Amino acid sequence: SVTRSYYRNSVGGLLVFDLGNRKSFENVQQWYAEVSERVQPYTVLFVLVGHKKRAVDRTEAEKLASQLGAPYIEASAKTGHNVKEAFELLTRRVYQGIKSGEIHQKLSTYSPNTPEDTKQ
Repeated sequence: SVTRSYYRNSVGGLLVFDLGNRKSFENVQQWYAEVSERVQPYTVLFVLVGHKKRAVDRTEAEKLASQLGAPYIEASAKTGHNVKEAFELLTRRVYQGIKSGEIHQKLSTYSPNTPEDTKQ
């Protein structure tokens, strides 16, 4: 579990799972819910990214992405295949979300030493 300070003012995120590890795929919905819950009432847009060797079928991953309202892309950190494209896809998605009004983010200043950030 990532602390709340990592989510503060987030407007987009990559949900990355290991194509060779079914458990990581099964955790995606939990990660999605955790981030979405912690940034409420604001919206975070996601891109679902599958990486490494295949144990999760592409069709299954695309179905989950559709349920989450997120585009899907497969990438490899090892070879660099689609890594840049995943970030570009997320950036375009966030830009369009801001432009369309889907993302309503309040402006705030961030100090890493606020009491909320130091809580365990």
